[in-house]
Amino acid sequence: MRILIDRLWPRGVSKEEAKLDVWLKEIAPSAALRTWFDHEPDRWAEFRRRYRDELKHTPLVHELRDQARNRRITLVYSAKDQSHNDAVVLRNVLLGRSIPLRRT
Repeated sequence: MRILIDRLWPRGVSKEEAKLDVWLKEIAPSAALRTWFDHEPDRWAEFRRRYRDELKHTPLVHELRDQARNRRITLVYSAKDQSHNDAVVLRNVLLGRSIPLRRT
């Protein structure tokens, strides 16, 4: 299952090219957090902390975890930096490699 997790659609990519199953823009970092981070590696630690805090408040995390237990999911993102982006944080949260999340 291919899931786009960006709030904005990637530039220059058609829906046919993307071959997505679902677009979960609601799970992306808030616009304010995304703007603040601006893909600056020196802000990475604080970005991770703030994004994990945002993820605590969305039931979509638990839905994705449930889906991942039953099938392979691929988190699709458009950031050029493969090490410093929201997919890295979300993946770690889904795998339980992050702070525990409360169900709401």
